[in-house]
Amino acid sequence: MENPKTPRSTTRERFGWAMYDFANSSYTTVIITVVFSVLFPRLIVGDGPDFRQGNLLWSVALSVSYLITIVLAPLLGAIMDHTAAKKRFLLGSTVLTVAATAALALVSPGDVVLCMALLIASNVGFSLGEAFIAAFLPHLGEPEELGRISGTAWALGYFGGLLATAIVLFGLGPQTLENFPALRWVGPITAAFFGLASIPTFLWLREHGAPRPLPPGRSLAGVGLSRLRDTVRAMGAYRDLGILFLSFLFAYAGLSIVISFAFIYGDQVIRWTPGEQTLMFLLTQLSAAAGAFAFGHLQERLGAKTTYVSTLVLWVVTILLIAGTPDLAAWLNARGIPVDAAGLFLVAGTVAGLGLGATQSSCRAMVGLFSPESKSGEFFGLWSLTGRVASIAGLLGLGWLQLALGLRSAVLLCAAFFVVAIVIAMFLQVDRGRAAARAHEGE
Repeated sequence: MENPKTPRSTTRERFGWAMYDFANSSYTTVIITVVFSVLFPRLIVGDGPDFRQGNLLWSVALSVSYLITIVLAPLLGAIMDHTAAKKRFLLGSTVLTVAATAALALVSPGDVVLCMALLIASNVGFSLGEAFIAAFLPHLGEPEELGRISGTAWALGYFGGLLATAIVLFGLGPQTLENFPALRWVGPITAAFFGLASIPTFLWLREHGAPRPLPPGRSLAGVGLSRLRDTVRAMGAYRDLGILFLSFLFAYAGLSIVISFAFIYGDQVIRWTPGEQTLMFLLTQLSAAAGAFAFGHLQERLGAKTTYVSTLVLWVVTILLIAGTPDLAAWLNARGIPVDAAGLFLVAGTVAGLGLGATQSSCRAMVGLFSPESKSGEFFGLWSLTGRVASIAGLLGLGWLQLALGLRSAVLLCAAFFVVAIVIAMFLQVDRGRAAARAHEGE
């Protein structure tokens, strides 16, 4: 057993781990949230003025990618634990994401099927990589340090997303059909940023654990399935991890809607200008970095459960504010207070940013607390599975609701998801969850 007084990882290794958050945030910010999420319905599908079919197809593409991740992530996580090959799996997922994202340059307006196929492939790679990099977390520090380590990395990630998106928005010009030849570079620029920024991860992050021999007559897939089956059967012993996954299922359903539709909402409901869109991006990235960093450090004082629930309460308030922005602006103007909906939406987005990274980071840290190191790949694979099931439910639910009711009314679904997540989280007992992880170490 390692000496608890000896740091479990070097500063350079922790920085290398955090740099993957810096790198992969370029993809989720540019492609999923800010730029390509608007280009797809507006220019690739082009079914304006309400873009309902484009929005639905966007939801379908992301949901298919998450369905594939649901199947692959737990199985590959179990194989990673058996072979002690986390870095190789992480490299494979990174190559997939970078290649498919770069290939978006091949898409032209009307190439809906090709675009959806590349989105699915790139997002599968991204989603798997998110689980693979998280599996290193329990090896990087003592349990009480994991919230701070996770929050600091997540905060660094927002600066990566900020830099990558600034390059795209300011370097490629307006999101118009006439400017599409320049907009083809959205994918290649994002891919290059991701690939180059992840180099420190592969240089400095160490592989942990020792590979186990492959039993005679068994394949890696068979061993992975066997480990995964044994883990699922024993989930009763990990009661608090199960409660956390269930709470995160609803929380991430809400988050997936926010991440995928926030800038679509601003474009189609608020009718903001390109300048307001850029300002929203800047404010949310900065507030998200501050929120992830602050909540990560507060977790050592407040505790993991309190930190996580606090971020969920913040989300309920924010979603109600976002949904009511047009009406609130009209009400204030009627009483002589000059304010426009875009201005209020900027305020709501800034508040939302505080919880954007904090919720995910605090949950990631708790999964690390509740996971035996010898099963970190499996449990973070199940964490990824939970998030992707949530994404499918959230995105398709919002997609169909906005088709029937419009995007503004449908967004209230987010608030319901976060309320349910809070109720479930109240049953968590952190000490019991940590004790279960210690009891099953080495399996």
